Amino acid sequence: MLEIQHFTKRYGKKTAVDDLSLTIQAGEICAFIGHNGAGKTTTLKACCGILPFEEGDILVDGISVRRNPVACKRKIAYLPDNPDLYEFMTGTKYLNFIADVFQVPSGQREGRIRDYAERLELTDDLAQPISSYSHGMKQKLAVISALLHQPRLMLMDEPFVGLDPKATHVLKGLMADLCAQGSAIFFSTHVLEVAERLCHKVAIIKNGKLVAAGAMEEVKGDQSLEDVFLELEDDHA
Repeated sequence: MLEIQHFTKRYGKKTAVDDLSLTIQAGEICAFIGHNGAGKTTTLKACCGILPFEEGDILVDGISVRRNPVACKRKIAYLPDNPDLYEFMTGTKYLNFIADVFQVPSGQREGRIRDYAERLELTDDLAQPISSYSHGMKQKLAVISALLHQPRLMLMDEPFVGLDPKATHVLKGLMADLCAQGSAIFFSTHVLEVAERLCHKVAIIKNGKLVAAGAMEEVKGDQSLEDVFLELEDDHA
C-alpha cells in the first residue's frame, strides 16, 4: 500500500532523510520511531504530497506521489501533530466540508459522522464553533475528518498527543478497524508501549537514516521496543 523507494530529502546542505526505503502492506500498522529531528515528519509529509522531493519515489497503492499527487491524495488521510482547522466553522460544517472535498455521498457521511462522534464522545459539541474547542476536542475532530472517506492509507504524526486515555483507547480501536478493512497505517509516536502493542511493523530512524525496520516481533525479539530503541540510539550515536 505504501512503498518508499530510496527517498532522500535535503534542505540546502543538510540531509534530513537519507536513502530511506520501506514497504507497508495493506492491513498493516507500522510505527515510525525516532528522536526529535530524526526525519519522521519530513518523511510523512513527503508521503502525503505536502513536501516536494527530488530523489527517490513514494508509491501509494502503486501510484507515484511525485508523478500523480492528486490521485494519491484521494487515497490518503494525513493527521499532523497540530492540525490546523477552520475555527470559524462548527464541527458539523467542517466535517461536511471535508466530506465534500473527498466526494463522500451524503448517506455515507451522515452515518460515519454519527458513529465516529459517538465513539469519541464529540456528538454534543459538533454544533459549536471549533474556536471553542479544547486541544483534545480539535484532535478528535481531526481524527473523524481523516476517517470520513475511509482512506486506503492513513498517515499520522503523533496522533495520541492531547487525547485523554479513553479517546486514545478509541483511536487504537478505529485504527485496527481501518486496517481490518484492508487499509494501511503509518504513524510516528514517542509512546513506545502503544506502538509495541498495536503495530505489526516498526521502522526506527536515526539522523535521517533507517537503522531498523521489519515485523515488530522480529525487530524487538525478547526485549521491549523501548530497550531496542535505546540500544540503537547508543549504537548509532
